[in-house]
Amino acid sequence: MNLIKWFRNPWNLTLAALLIACIARLWLFPISQSFWVDEMVTAYVVHHGANDPSFVDAPQVPKSIYYPVARAADSIFGVSEAGYRVPSIVFAAIALLLIALLAARLIHPDAGWFAVFACLALKGFNTESADARPYALGFCVAAAAFVFLVRWLDSNRWTDALAFAIFAALVWRVHLIFWPLYLAFAVYALVRLLKQETEVGWLRALLVFGAVALALVPVLIGAVPIFRSGNAHVIVPMPSLRELADSLKWKLVLTCLGAAAIIARVLRRTPDPTALAWASISLIAGWWLIDPISLFAYSRLTGNSVFVNRYLSIALPGAALAATFAVALVLPRPNWKLSAAVLGLGVLITLGQWGRPVRANSDWRAAARKVSELTLDADTPVICPSPFVEAQPPVWRPDYPLPGFLYAHLPVYTFSGHAYLFPFKNSPEGELYATKLSQDLLPKSRRFILYGGDVNVHRWRDWFEKRPELEGWKETDLGPFGDVDVVMFDCAR
Repeated sequence: MNLIKWFRNPWNLTLAALLIACIARLWLFPISQSFWVDEMVTAYVVHHGANDPSFVDAPQVPKSIYYPVARAADSIFGVSEAGYRVPSIVFAAIALLLIALLAARLIHPDAGWFAVFACLALKGFNTESADARPYALGFCVAAAAFVFLVRWLDSNRWTDALAFAIFAALVWRVHLIFWPLYLAFAVYALVRLLKQETEVGWLRALLVFGAVALALVPVLIGAVPIFRSGNAHVIVPMPSLRELADSLKWKLVLTCLGAAAIIARVLRRTPDPTALAWASISLIAGWWLIDPISLFAYSRLTGNSVFVNRYLSIALPGAALAATFAVALVLPRPNWKLSAAVLGLGVLITLGQWGRPVRANSDWRAAARKVSELTLDADTPVICPSPFVEAQPPVWRPDYPLPGFLYAHLPVYTFSGHAYLFPFKNSPEGELYATKLSQDLLPKSRRFILYGGDVNVHRWRDWFEKRPELEGWKETDLGPFGDVDVVMFDCAR
């Protein structure tokens, strides 16, 4: 009966149609685009296993419960861009439902739709929702942990406590960088206990959180050596305060607050005061702020920057809930669904990229196809700088055995020609190898190709341009393909 009533409500049908349109455009439309480099790592882990010897130098890569899911997708669809991304889309959709339930419980019974569209208003949330990587699974597991934490503290049922403990124990197993989320769980439980807003006693709370801690001991044992060698895996510079501020997605929060304030003023209505519960504020603020602030502090204190957008993505649902809560401060109840519809329409218009195709930022598929078109024969040299920061001496060497993690992208989009393996960036050993090729091999080939990430390709292009052995050669830049590039050197004589 309730379901029939739900479908008879024109607002529900309108919002559902908007949600379907947003998911179709933002998640499904780009589903068949080229893998980016980390998605090709997913395929490598699936086909070679977490115990592949090449992971000795990057032990953090295969440590995720996501890979059995990717393996199942591979068994059904093969190495297919769309097939590999289907699980993430499913996880993200479940996460949206759980986030809506949290918004309805913590903020307002009618706030769920707005929280859903606030998530979709975040570009990073959409990117990770259609990505063959663990982050959408992280959204889902984290949201489930929060839902069951709230239910447990509301009901004092052991079944909810057990469900919370299970999902909380999985968060760190999805990705090792998600550790700050445990602080958010603890803060919310502590606020509920201190304010005596739960029948759960201190002893029972300590038992449940203690069980979660014990379940995480094996993960901790494996993570400590990785954190100790963190400087070998740094891919971004040290974060600035401005980058920290940007990571908090304050523009979304303030935009939603300002728009809601205008609506409320025009309609001369006052908000529902129940939105000011401190326990709700503690959960929302914890999910929103703790992760970026913790990773910022960790980066600054250790000198090993982990302030990467995808690592910070676990906090995005918290930012969406913060925007929803900001609206609740000023928006009267009858306008929730109208505001959600306006936000959903705005998301569809501004993020839909209408009138132009949505292109992959890393089009390795098209780049590899271009390399195959250019190679004269199977011996044409194709110089391939590794896209992974770990590809530096002594881990990297010219005879690095293939297949291997440092060149995990090569088996996915194959090309004709002979691959010559270069390090991630210039080094004395890399330049010595390049010099040898310039003196012996390249002049005889009369053509060679640079293929890889655009920064690395351009760095080696500039290096080869200065070689006396290649004086008079013609250089042609055939990209870019997003952040991938192909450059061809031809002997003019």
